Amino acid sequence: MNITEIRPGIRYVGVNDRTTTRFEALWPLPAGVSYNAYLVVGEQVALIDTVESHFGDRLFENIRREIGDRPVDYLVINHMEPDHSSSIEALRLRYPAIRIVSNAKALQMVEGFYGIGTNTLEIKEGDTLDLGGTTLSFHMAPMVHWPETMVTWCPEQQTLFSGDAFGTFGALDGGIVDTQLDPDRYWDEMRRYYASIVGKYGAPVQKALQKVRGLNPAVICSTHGPVWQERTGEVLDLYDRLSRYEGEPGTVIAYGSMYGNTERMAESIARHLAAEGEKNIVVHNLTYTDPSFVLRDIFRYDTLVVGGPTYNGALFPPVAHLLEMLSARCIPQRRIACFGSFCWAGCAVRNLDEFAQRMKWQPLGTSVEMKQGFTDSADEACRTLAAAIAER
Repeated sequence: MNITEIRPGIRYVGVNDRTTTRFEALWPLPAGVSYNAYLVVGEQVALIDTVESHFGDRLFENIRREIGDRPVDYLVINHMEPDHSSSIEALRLRYPAIRIVSNAKALQMVEGFYGIGTNTLEIKEGDTLDLGGTTLSFHMAPMVHWPETMVTWCPEQQTLFSGDAFGTFGALDGGIVDTQLDPDRYWDEMRRYYASIVGKYGAPVQKALQKVRGLNPAVICSTHGPVWQERTGEVLDLYDRLSRYEGEPGTVIAYGSMYGNTERMAESIARHLAAEGEKNIVVHNLTYTDPSFVLRDIFRYDTLVVGGPTYNGALFPPVAHLLEMLSARCIPQRRIACFGSFCWAGCAVRNLDEFAQRMKWQPLGTSVEMKQGFTDSADEACRTLAAAIAER
């Protein structure tokens, strides 16, 4: 069994990165990440995307193992972010006659990033490239998640090369295709990837999904994570829900706390919610949990309960940072409840309520504001709030 042969004439030549700690210098990679690249082999050979430059030598070795000394005739660029394009200069040195194929915006970026402006082929929506026995066609998918993004379609093998769309965090531990590994470990990492990187662009994703569903791919080859073959329907459905900002029933409790008083409010709300019969409850301490994991859960579930103390006449910074990230992602609908605490002059709850109004989310119950320490009356107010949250 040749595990790198995805379909006849389509070979995987990507690499794993288990050393980078933060993707885009922002998002943690506890299980690493893969940079996926693919060969499409006909009478001529096309490489679909490259890898991060630190792993260029591994890419070239993988290509050599698949096609020996045959030249790579074309490089197709679906997405110009440097984790997929920064090996282009070295690739041109190795294969001087290689022709770079992409749209006008991407080719401008090739010249801007790498100073390469010759031996290129500009393509437009629906254009095709005949490799001799195998055809590639090109379809624009702007703002998923850069403006030059496109996808490449191989009709003979019903295979879609989707760029970052349908990608996940997490290295590939042996297997490449979803039938060769346990795909269930990647679903949460797909949500986290989407929420962190693509989450702002729901409308462009919806437009791209219409194109993809029209192609009806049997195989989806993303630039990160597994190749999807058996679970393509679930992948498309998940992206559809995420890009429509549909939350499934469940509650995310996200809070900040300096000395534990606001934390006791969060724990009280969670406990009373459970007593109301709620099971899908996730609690995050924003001082310790990376925002990408919180965003992942907020994109998954339909209810956010957010709280924090007043700090320097404003909202506690980790809580304020989460609200900024949510605002930037333009999530149009969620249910929300707020709580907070103060010592002598409260403003945290007011700021949280104003955020809910700006987002036009559905407010639940009466926000709970606690002065100083946690008391029986504060616990009762949290119980009342939990009862309002549990009403669906």
